[in-house]
Amino acid sequence: MPTPAQPSPPSALHAFATWEPLLRVLWDANAEKFAVPGGQVAGRIGQGGWSVPVRSPRPTGGRAAQVEDAQEEYDAIQRVRTALAETGLDDITFTTRIRPDGRAVLKLLARSPAVESGSGGAAPGGLLLVEGALPEPWRRTPEPGTGLGPAPTADPAALERLLRERLPDAKGATEAELAEAQERLGVPLPEELKALYRVTRARWEDHDDDFESMDREAEAVGCELFPPSEMYVAVPSTRMTLWAHAAAEAVITRPDDAVQGLVGSPGWLVFGDNGGGDRLAVDLTPGPAGHLGQVVRISHETSIGADLIADSLTDLVHERLADRSSRRRGPDAERPVVAHVNTSGVPGVAAAAHPALEVLSLGVWEDGPMSLAPVLDLPRLRTLSAYPGTLADPVEIGRLKHLEFLRLSPQDWRTLLAAGAVPKTLSAASIHAYGDEDPLPLVELANEILGLWGRPPIVRTRLEGDVTGLTVRG
Repeated sequence: MPTPAQPSPPSALHAFATWEPLLRVLWDANAEKFAVPGGQVAGRIGQGGWSVPVRSPRPTGGRAAQVEDAQEEYDAIQRVRTALAETGLDDITFTTRIRPDGRAVLKLLARSPAVESGSGGAAPGGLLLVEGALPEPWRRTPEPGTGLGPAPTADPAALERLLRERLPDAKGATEAELAEAQERLGVPLPEELKALYRVTRARWEDHDDDFESMDREAEAVGCELFPPSEMYVAVPSTRMTLWAHAAAEAVITRPDDAVQGLVGSPGWLVFGDNGGGDRLAVDLTPGPAGHLGQVVRISHETSIGADLIADSLTDLVHERLADRSSRRRGPDAERPVVAHVNTSGVPGVAAAAHPALEVLSLGVWEDGPMSLAPVLDLPRLRTLSAYPGTLADPVEIGRLKHLEFLRLSPQDWRTLLAAGAVPKTLSAASIHAYGDEDPLPLVELANEILGLWGRPPIVRTRLEGDVTGLTVRG
């Protein structure tokens, strides 16, 4: 007869003892809040950082803050982070109420796989309503046939001669190594790039731990060069960001742009770094005014677009850099495809409405709530974000036919849900919460929205115990 299955023991993350040291710290730091009937605090702890309502002591003697200054807090948080790692979770949100006698009620909110990590605080992050769905800019591919041919300055033979003069002792890549890189990338390597790597393959071991040698190579080439084996194609998936940020972007390429305003491209071959975290790539899908094989910079501080650095690799090595001072950035100011309606931006929904509009953001507004009537029939409007109190009738949202992303205040979401007017076209959504708003009602709201798409909910766990140190009841 088979042995009955035994219940799995509770994880350390869901044991009150794991949280008790942190609760004591919170009890000491938030006595006034806990003294108010129903008073609670909330926070988030993750592998990449944490946000808990604790005031760290100010360092004395003019020195910088040290871990020792908040050792008790640090140790308590590390205890939770260790339990997180054992459970396989990236982060967890919590709320707690602690009575004057030390009796604590702790509520843990484990993030659903259908919820993005929040950008801060305890409110839920973006809600992923459709598995694997990508924001529209991340689905965009390059326009074919744009750009000019190679720049007149592109000269692989001259480039190779110059680099051999500058780097006479460098070890170049073999033809087999170049062929292997080309096969891995799935893109033919431009002749200039091959010429560069035939002079130096930029491997650390070839420099014999000589940092000065590496610096000389970077100075000779114009960047910190990657070995052929570390080159990669900067497709959109290499530049992911939160849905709320990504959905607010738009791909814009004008007739006089040298670089297509894409998130990524199968023609952006990344070969180096500028030393500050920005990547340099050879561009094989240039904009209408660009050149095949031009060099572009992909900034680590932005999630869309790239800047022209040089018309060719030959120009980069010769330090003939492109003049970017006159390059226009962003959408056309007269008819923007991304419109910010607020007290200092676009003066109203009607002023923002035109057939090419993709993203509409309603911000702080002093002239009363606005109707969405002017934009209801627009064919490309895919993103709507509305600051609390800016919508005259949230139910109008149900008439938007192409909406992919929606960000609303909790009250507007509840109005939309009560009317059964949540657009079925949504791929993702967000709850616009502010300050230290109680995350528990926000989690209930998030789960209701997720439920419309049959997505997994945020899991709530309640723990109780005593933080006086006399007893522990989990």
